[in-house]
Amino acid sequence: MGIEEKQDDSRWFTERADEAGMGLQLRIRGKLHEEQSDFQFLEIYETESFGHLMVIDGFVMLTERDNFVYHEMMTHPVLFTHARPRQVAIIGGGDCGSLREVLRHDTVDSVTQVDIDERVTRLSEQYFPELCESNNDPRARLLFDDGIEWMRQAPDASLDVIIVDSTDPVGPGEGLFNRAFYTQCYRALADGGILIQQSESPLLHLDLIQSMREAMSNGGFDQLHTLQFPQPTYPSGWWSATMARKGDQGLEQFRRGDAAKRRFPTRYYSAEVHAGALAMPPFFCQAMAR
Repeated sequence: MGIEEKQDDSRWFTERADEAGMGLQLRIRGKLHEEQSDFQFLEIYETESFGHLMVIDGFVMLTERDNFVYHEMMTHPVLFTHARPRQVAIIGGGDCGSLREVLRHDTVDSVTQVDIDERVTRLSEQYFPELCESNNDPRARLLFDDGIEWMRQAPDASLDVIIVDSTDPVGPGEGLFNRAFYTQCYRALADGGILIQQSESPLLHLDLIQSMREAMSNGGFDQLHTLQFPQPTYPSGWWSATMARKGDQGLEQFRRGDAAKRRFPTRYYSAEVHAGALAMPPFFCQAMAR
């Protein structure tokens, strides 16, 4: 992890995925900022071809160039799957990119974003201002608190959609991947409500996805579906998000007409992309059926 100097004097940020025997390198111009917050070590770099890069505890969190794929796929599929999403909660998401995408939907009345580390948001406002352009929307409420505790205190059946835009299941994000948390999400969702959570790489992290889905089921959710999308600067370049619904309605159908006629611009998401993302390869389906 960290900066590597090449023989041609170029400098590269390196992230290793030791469990997969692979890594990612981004050529950088320099480091713009670093600090130890109360929760994690934050770094901002200027890269040569991916814009600004945010790193948390040595791991790539986002770049200016490719974050749109992740943020659009964490938000639009779940919002177009719900019949009428009005009350939304985002747990994590301190860079505010998911918040911006949620607020593009006219049906949404309010969004509460709960991230434990305020410094992630403040650095995003400085180095990724385009992600924070909706932070002052009157429908948005930004809280800097423990998302697990906030969810525990949320009123019963008060939410239509919960988006868990978390880091990996280590450090501050560890408690967001277990049955106890999903039980509270289930309780806080109204009937037909949907939870979506980033679920790592289908290629590298099958065991984690299996354990997440088992914990969601044990937390009360009967309907589960994992969708896929590319994410070039995450390990393997292939990422996923898992949806869980309260009630017996499936997750394969969505408001395709509304998605096709959406009144806002997207760079990756479309109705066709949504439909394609729901299809998972045979090896994944076989693993989830065990």
